Amino acid sequence: MEDSTLWWLVAGLLVAAELVTGTFYLLMLALGAAAGALVAHAGFGTEAQILAAALLGGGGSAVLHLRRRRNPPASDDSAGALLDVGQTVQVTVWQPDGSTQVHYRGAQWRAKLATQATPDTPPQPGTHRISGVQGSQLILEKL
Repeated sequence: MEDSTLWWLVAGLLVAAELVTGTFYLLMLALGAAAGALVAHAGFGTEAQILAAALLGGGGSAVLHLRRRRNPPASDDSAGALLDVGQTVQVTVWQPDGSTQVHYRGAQWRAKLATQATPDTPPQPGTHRISGVQGSQLILEKL
């Protein structure tokens, strides 16, 4: 079996592993293996193939690591919360502790009012807008 064929097999396995795990580091290593295959096609020796694979795969992984370190990805909670903010829900009854249960997106959610209710102005049932998400609890404001 030729060296280039081995490099292409390694690249394919790394891409398959990346699809299963979802990490871009394996994709960078797969690009390195593809570089090794291209160098093998060009007729260079094993040392040059390994060097090309290491430079592209290792270098790509290092650059990706440094970029992620500088600009960390947003948390999953904030991405989901952005979809919920602005949506409306119906509140039927408020609990004495200022919380409620609302039906939203096919499930029951705990919710609370964004501003503290006072004894003079208890929270009123009706249509409320989601103004934020705190963990798994919706933060509501009266419309």
